[in-house]
Amino acid sequence: MTTIVARSGNAAAEAAREENAERKTSKSSGKAPKPGKDGWHRFTVDVWITNLNTIEFGIYKRSRNRAKSRQFTSDMDIYAEVIENGERTGLIGYREDLWKQKTGMDKRLVLKLFNETVNWRATMDLLVGRSLQMTIGSRGLPVTAFSINTDDDNFLIYLERSANKWPFMPENFSFFLMNDNQPEFYRLKRDLIDLGGDFTLYDQHGNVVGALDGKVFSLGGKWYGKIKQGHADKRLLTVMKLFAGMMIFNGDSRRHMKALYRDVRRGKIKPKIETQEADLYKNPRRTR
Repeated sequence: MTTIVARSGNAAAEAAREENAERKTSKSSGKAPKPGKDGWHRFTVDVWITNLNTIEFGIYKRSRNRAKSRQFTSDMDIYAEVIENGERTGLIGYREDLWKQKTGMDKRLVLKLFNETVNWRATMDLLVGRSLQMTIGSRGLPVTAFSINTDDDNFLIYLERSANKWPFMPENFSFFLMNDNQPEFYRLKRDLIDLGGDFTLYDQHGNVVGALDGKVFSLGGKWYGKIKQGHADKRLLTVMKLFAGMMIFNGDSRRHMKALYRDVRRGKIKPKIETQEADLYKNPRRTR
């Protein structure tokens, strides 16, 4: 047992070292992106329908991607691209084995945002423990919670689905960003008339500061996003891009939490937290 715990701790420490190394090699600028002429920064998240893409297809392509970025794991599946000003500026992938091959508490959704040269920029994790806690608290209404780790921010971003939801009414997600130790709160509300996954972004004063417009007839999925000047810093753009990429998993994530809730109540599974997720809950002031 001691050996297993030691190995888990070493693996977590190694993952942290790799993530820090990835941050140091990041070439991203801390400056806010320039908005368009109309005062809005626009981007597109385009989901592909097949894996036959230039990023993953080809001899030794996946090996080269893993060598380029430590965050590009062996089970990473790139499924979407981010377009800004007519150029590809990002790629979104997910850990396919964790989502498709695992079951119960081991089944986790992990999305990663890379730049156009496959260097890591951010990770979005479905927090199974936190999500199950809030689903139990809402007496079975599936509530999903995500942590977002960006490449050069001192704070994690927690994005959560609201449990305050009536049947057939729009869902809401909320999160906040820290600026000079001051929080700025945001809410993503699904549009009442929604055909393709449309969301409106509100700030803490109730002002509209962004939107995601999903296209109904796209083959894989396509979202046109925009954020108003003054709000469009890198972190908010990262949240919006990853959120759009998460939309194709949104329904399955809710069903996953609903199934976990039922299985835990019936005693069919014993809750456990995977090591990497457990690290996100640890007390930063603990003795090390």
